[in-house]
Amino acid sequence: MQPTEGFGVQRRTLDVEDYIDIVRRHKGWIFGPFLFTLVASVVGVYLYPDSYVSQAVVKIVPQQVPQNMVQNAINQQMSDRINSMAQEILSRTVLTTIINTFGLYPRERNRMPIEDVIEQMKKKIEILPVAGTATGPDRVPAFAVQYSYENRYLAQRVVQDIVSRFIDANIRNRSNATFQTTQFIKDETDSAKKQLDEAENRVASFRMQNNGRLPDQLESNLRQLGALQAQVAYLGSQLSRASQEKLQMESNIRIFKDQIAALTKEPVESVVTQKSEHVLEADREVQTAEAQLTALRQHYKDTYPDVKAAVIRLAAAKKKREDVQSEETAAKDDKPVLKPVNQQAVREVRDLDANIRRYESAIEARDLEMVEFNKELKRTNDAIKGYQGRIETVPLGEKQYADLLRDRDLTKAQYMDLSAKLQHAEIAQEMEGRKQGETLELLDPASLPTTPTEPKRPLIISIGGALGLLLGIVIAGAREMKDTSLKNLKDVRAYTQMAILGSVPLLENDFVVRRRRRLAWLGWTTACLVGAVIMAGSVVYYYVTKG
Repeated sequence: MQPTEGFGVQRRTLDVEDYIDIVRRHKGWIFGPFLFTLVASVVGVYLYPDSYVSQAVVKIVPQQVPQNMVQNAINQQMSDRINSMAQEILSRTVLTTIINTFGLYPRERNRMPIEDVIEQMKKKIEILPVAGTATGPDRVPAFAVQYSYENRYLAQRVVQDIVSRFIDANIRNRSNATFQTTQFIKDETDSAKKQLDEAENRVASFRMQNNGRLPDQLESNLRQLGALQAQVAYLGSQLSRASQEKLQMESNIRIFKDQIAALTKEPVESVVTQKSEHVLEADREVQTAEAQLTALRQHYKDTYPDVKAAVIRLAAAKKKREDVQSEETAAKDDKPVLKPVNQQAVREVRDLDANIRRYESAIEARDLEMVEFNKELKRTNDAIKGYQGRIETVPLGEKQYADLLRDRDLTKAQYMDLSAKLQHAEIAQEMEGRKQGETLELLDPASLPTTPTEPKRPLIISIGGALGLLLGIVIAGAREMKDTSLKNLKDVRAYTQMAILGSVPLLENDFVVRRRRRLAWLGWTTACLVGAVIMAGSVVYYYVTKG
């Protein structure tokens, strides 16, 4: 009984008997997709080539020499250098060489461009860090190299080749880095040495051109100037002393001559002798005043107060001498009384004459000494003027000289710093040459896999069967939802709301029923056998080709 079109009737709630009945009615639609997906999964998973993963672990050996003794010339972290080396090793050129060397991916190379084959190979290579204790946040104690390929022997050989390339690349990169660092610092040191030599030459040239007028010679010039001024004072005092001694000796000579004259003539009265002594004293005062004026004029100008006072004293002494001579001339009219000459007077005259000659020789020596003093005084005054000129010209070249010294000191500091860095770089290069720096060491060699990692056949077959069963249930449910016919008495009572007094079973020909069942069993049996044969054949093919 079919429901009337145009009316919507809500389906009744199904129970367990209804679900069993649905499964019995749609068992073919449920089992068919299950069998198909199961056979397809088995065939596909056994025809798909195996993939073996070979792995090698490389240990990072830290620097053997302590860091506080030899500074490493490479400041890049090992993790960054591993990534850099991985980029180099996984480049197109290197992978092409590996593919051609080991004959990898022959089928893919026949039907795909080499770039696609290289990209496919890159996806099969993995560089993975190995967890462990490290001395810093960016340090990697070890890393693993994995490669997946259908031939386990080739996978092992490829991993061995990649690991050897990592070790060689690390040695080469560190050697190149230390060599380039050393060469760069050496070039910079040579350039700084040339700049330092040029700065030293500029300072030396400036010193030669301005010798004695340099700012750092100011204190020395002041000391020399003080010494020269002290020497001038000393020479002045010595010159004054020599002049006074000369005047004293000249005075003594005049006295001796007067005594000789008195001894060789008739003695005069005591009045005349007394007046002659006054004249001699006046002459001595005039000579002393002249000597003092001469000494002062050597140091000072005529406008100096001491010079003016000396001029006044000299004029007063000369006037006094003239007055004494006038008095002596006026007294010449007196008639002195002569006394007779005796032998004692003759001996005294000879002694006085010897003294006069001795004093004249001493005066000549004093004259020579005064000439030498005057020459030395002139030289000293010239030297004082030279040092005064140096001191006055020091501020003119002080800035230029300071700039030269500052440039020289900066260049020298830069050269010394670069020299120290060059020494450290050479030590680091020697350390790398002896392989005492950070190196890579093979911890676990490339493994030879025994079981494939892909495909995971039990899991894939289980998932395929489950998906087929789920697909069959979905199809059965969809057919059941589309079929709106009444299947049993529960449907009649629920949808017609009529009281059912009884039911008449469906009567069919037994021969037709048995024939339909036999055909159904034959069909399903054949499908199962065919599926089993196909699955067995794929399994046999897998083991045959594998062996």
